[in-house]
Amino acid sequence: MASNAEKTLLTLLAGAAVGAGLGILFAPDKGSVTRKRIKDGFEHEKERLGEIADNIKNKFSRHKHDIESEFEDMLSHTHSKREEVIATLEKKLAELKRQATTAKN
Repeated sequence: MASNAEKTLLTLLAGAAVGAGLGILFAPDKGSVTRKRIKDGFEHEKERLGEIADNIKNKFSRHKHDIESEFEDMLSHTHSKREEVIATLEKKLAELKRQATTAKN
């Protein structure tokens, strides 16, 4: 998911590419020079978009790792608490059995 800033940047880049392309098309240069400029401009924008995509992938990867780590910690903590609850219940059960035995006598 792209943030608002990234969406805005992509929109600005697309607008800049279109504007540059139109500016070059209406420039008084030879056709071959104009086509080369358009091609170079698109290659440059393609590289920049690739960098943005890599940046987004890296952010996602970092967040994914953080979430996985937090999930593992939560599972470990839950397992530990479960063991504590079981031990407490076993102690209470033993105490109640003792009290029941004492009450019968």
